[in-house]
Amino acid sequence: MTREELLSSEPISLGARPHARRLASVAMLALAAAGAMPAHAQDAAPGTVLISEQDCQRNKDAGTITYISGYGYSASAGQVDVFLAKELGYFDALCLTVDINAAGGNGQLLVSSGQAQFTALGSASDVMLAAANSRNLTAVATYGSTSPFSIFANESVKSLKDLEGKRLGYFINITPMALAMLDAAGVDVNKVELVKMTNYDPTVVTRGQVDAIVGYASNQPQTLKAMGLPFSEFLPSELGLQGTYNVMEVNSKFLAEHRETVADFMRATLKALDFCLTEEEKCVDLISKLAADNNQGSAFPREQQARTWGVESEWVRSSTFGPPGVQTVAGWQSEYEMAQKYGGLKNPPAIEEMMDPDLVASLYKDGTLIWPGQ
Repeated sequence: MTREELLSSEPISLGARPHARRLASVAMLALAAAGAMPAHAQDAAPGTVLISEQDCQRNKDAGTITYISGYGYSASAGQVDVFLAKELGYFDALCLTVDINAAGGNGQLLVSSGQAQFTALGSASDVMLAAANSRNLTAVATYGSTSPFSIFANESVKSLKDLEGKRLGYFINITPMALAMLDAAGVDVNKVELVKMTNYDPTVVTRGQVDAIVGYASNQPQTLKAMGLPFSEFLPSELGLQGTYNVMEVNSKFLAEHRETVADFMRATLKALDFCLTEEEKCVDLISKLAADNNQGSAFPREQQARTWGVESEWVRSSTFGPPGVQTVAGWQSEYEMAQKYGGLKNPPAIEEMMDPDLVASLYKDGTLIWPGQ
């Protein structure tokens, strides 16, 4: 059995016959001895439970946990780690039954209504803007202190001030961070023509169809770099703006009723995130294969996934909030102010009402994730 066959096969249930469990363990050990199995995967061999019988029953009693991926099989924190926690057996090791919906674009609505339990968003400001419509969502993890947004432009645009009298494209809505960038650069937004984009092709900028676009620094600009096309790029950090990268949200009622189970879900995903930070090529291989196997390969080709994770993994490593996933009230403060000033957020809930800074922090000891048996 190859490593891929083992990882993609159905986990053996705890109720399986003893000899089946022994065969699975033998197969896992053989792969580990041959160097074919990632070291992290050895911590969760199929059929192996790493927690007490009581804790196992507690997690089973919580029922099926549904995670909604807002952007398919993207190699982004808060997404790739959930897919691989399931693929590598980390959920099984903690007796968690997890169902993943990789086609859901309305994750917040489903989680808020209780039809799902977890979803991930691009930044804290996204969480804040959504909180105006729903108070049944709690952020439990923030994966970085770097804003994922950038403004990339035609090479003729040498500064953001040059956008006055030109066309700036955006997707869905123009983010508070983008408006804060323009303000910090002294741009008169009234002199900029804002254009809602429906075409995700970044070459519209290099071809001059629009002069600039508000995009993701790990996506469109990386595509242009890979194509060898000249362009300008402006980042929030260059203007002294503090941001956040990707946030995991959970249904607040589910969190209140099953806090330990939520903690174990996050423990398993953070274990997979650690795998992706230390075994980047294997991580990209696995998430790209999952995308291809589920008819999303054309949307998430391996070369694109490698570029994305190459950038976003550094955002996780460089987080000033603490170990991966740890979040703080102070870390959200800058975007909280931006969301009010530039996002039209009126009378928002206090940051403490929108996020739980303690749950993920409690999963670490001296900066190392606490994993059963280690």
